[in-house]
Amino acid sequence: MNKRQQNIGIITPPIKNAGVSPLSNLVNIISSLSNSVWVITGNTNLRLVKKTNSDIHICKIQYSIGSNRFFTILKNIHLQFVISYKLIKYMKKSNILIYFLDSHAYILPVFTGRLLRKKIIFLLAASISGSTKSNDNFFTTVSIFSESMNFKLADYIIVYSPILVEKWNLQNYAYKILIAHEHFLCLDKFRVKINLNDRLSLFGYIGRLSGEKGVEKFVQALPAILGNQRKDFHVMIGGDGPLRSEIEKCLLEQSLVGQVEMTGWISHEDLPNYLNRMKLLVIPSYSEGLPNIMLEAMACGTPVLATPVGAIPDIIKDGETGFIMENNSPVCITENIIRALGDSNLENIAMNAKKLVEKEFTFESTVMQWKKIFDEI
Repeated sequence: MNKRQQNIGIITPPIKNAGVSPLSNLVNIISSLSNSVWVITGNTNLRLVKKTNSDIHICKIQYSIGSNRFFTILKNIHLQFVISYKLIKYMKKSNILIYFLDSHAYILPVFTGRLLRKKIIFLLAASISGSTKSNDNFFTTVSIFSESMNFKLADYIIVYSPILVEKWNLQNYAYKILIAHEHFLCLDKFRVKINLNDRLSLFGYIGRLSGEKGVEKFVQALPAILGNQRKDFHVMIGGDGPLRSEIEKCLLEQSLVGQVEMTGWISHEDLPNYLNRMKLLVIPSYSEGLPNIMLEAMACGTPVLATPVGAIPDIIKDGETGFIMENNSPVCITENIIRALGDSNLENIAMNAKKLVEKEFTFESTVMQWKKIFDEI
């Protein structure tokens, strides 16, 4: 299928700040390979930085969470009907529908895409079932059930790495699996501004303050790290989310308020400056796909310590391009932060990571991945 024949639709649920970068990246990539792109998404503004000859149409859906479980269920059902209606109205000329950022768990829009006889692709950014480790509730259970039903309807399932087929229990759909990602970096923006040796011993977390990210475990590790013997250590927690008040309460109870900088949400424009202050970024997640923040930190010469979830082990090799911790228990986080910050080879590790992302995560290399995908399907 050549570019002129490709008219592609992208569907997401309503997304928060953390979803803007991956969705913007995907739209930029797809628009460079297609004649037109229709995007059905929530009430957000995308960053479309790559100029192409494609027509790009953004269809925004207003959405708010219900005040209780009953109204949240009703709003979710209504949302699926709205997305399905938009699919019928706007996607008539689309050859391919890409369901992104957990929208593949929406039964009605996926079924609608099938009825419209579109080629259906799921781009999996994370494992819904993996979130049960931190968020085992009614809505997660429903999403897992919907996801398993929808996998049967998909023509193709795209994951970031072959290792995710087993990790995410996709063995039954191995014949549908393709490998690609939507990650690329603006290396003029995400670059080293402060040499690692010139930075304070500042470590921290940047991302959504929610259960699946393991940020509570990180906070629980802080008292053991910030003992009297480590007065040179400084901590930053950047981001916002449902756990913010609980984290602030925990810091208050631990008498750590004065030692931990809570920045709130960090804009994408300011993010390189924050990363250039840090000597170690900690990603203690229960579940990930391929986190943007990890790649952005590496481009800024900031070493990363992460749990071996999602496609992270493809990128971070312990002691070579970053650090891997076995799990996100507070004890394990404590031991590994001290290990990483005390590593005599820290600067070389940071430079190895920087070279890796500069080679593998350019716009051009990512577009070539997707060109191969479209040539195959």
